[in-house]
Amino acid sequence: MTQHTGKRDLLRERDEHAHNKVSFVELFFDLVFVFAITQISHTLLEHFTPTGLAEAALLLGAVWWVWIYTSWVTNWLDPEATPVRLMLFALMFLGLLLSTSIPEAFGEKGLIFACAYVAIQLGRSLFAMACLKRSPVNFRNFQRISAWLAISGLFWIAGGLSEGGLRFALWACALGIEYVGPAAGFSFPGLGRSKTADWDVEGGHLAERCALFIIIALGESVLVTGATFAKLPATPETVLAFANAFLSSVAMWWIYFHIGAERGSELIAHSKDPGRIARVAYTYIHLLLVAGIILVAVGDEFMLAHPGGHTEPKVALAVIAGPGFYLLGNLLFKRATAGWFPLSHMIGLGLLALLTPLAAMLPPLGFSFGATLILIIVATWEAISLRPKEA
Repeated sequence: MTQHTGKRDLLRERDEHAHNKVSFVELFFDLVFVFAITQISHTLLEHFTPTGLAEAALLLGAVWWVWIYTSWVTNWLDPEATPVRLMLFALMFLGLLLSTSIPEAFGEKGLIFACAYVAIQLGRSLFAMACLKRSPVNFRNFQRISAWLAISGLFWIAGGLSEGGLRFALWACALGIEYVGPAAGFSFPGLGRSKTADWDVEGGHLAERCALFIIIALGESVLVTGATFAKLPATPETVLAFANAFLSSVAMWWIYFHIGAERGSELIAHSKDPGRIARVAYTYIHLLLVAGIILVAVGDEFMLAHPGGHTEPKVALAVIAGPGFYLLGNLLFKRATAGWFPLSHMIGLGLLALLTPLAAMLPPLGFSFGATLILIIVATWEAISLRPKEA
């Protein structure tokens, strides 16, 4: 996309030798999603059933899609420009409506969730399209995106007006349409198809935005476990459980940020086709990381509540699935940005598979500590194996 300068231009200016830093208004916007993630994790804690897991997965997919699409838009548009800033504030309000309706999204507040979601997605896309009239390639790109979002919006609204299984089915169709869109280049009759070369994002900025979202998710996990521990008696068992939860968060931070995040940022910043990397490594794969962090937080909550005794199936599932999703997401992210599958992550997934049968023999604290130890092993292995070699 060719950048323009001018008094009324709303596009970000780009420096070939540095990437645009995340602005304060973007960070302010992200606060809404701290709340959204908390809502999803709390809803999952209360309804950790097959149906509850499916509903939470759909809601997380919707929340992530709202956030990542907005990050793409603010990669092109200047959030310091007053119209763009006002647009973000409007999205924040709608995001709060969406977040507050999450616990009852499949109940009484389904239509509120659907209307807020469609207003965010379609409204932001139409705003971007209007701002990009002087950039023909991206103007046409957002015409295609708006067309896809208009179609998916019909399913969202129809689902909000429906109940039970029909609502879930309609919303799953809506989200499926939106997730297929980027992979299909938003192909639309009469409007053509977008190429990844058209999505000339400023790679360093988008990488930093996604890294900050991982921080948001990890921070939410730490806050929730801290709040839970504050309400419990400080017995040796609960202190050990809290320490274990904290160590798991530290290990997850290390696995992503010690090497992978910076390497990914460098690659996309210097890529000739940053749109391709942004679509695969950041738009799709990062959702697995966020899902893993939420499941780890849920597992920690279960473990803090009952560190001793028998490990229930739902506790075992959360304790294993959380690190599993997180390692898988990192594995795919590092494959997309480094060109190979890290052996440490594959071994970590194998160790989680071997740990799973031990749930029947270990108490929740012991089983959770086993999963945390595996995360620590992966983080340590990668840090040692990829440390800079001395000359």
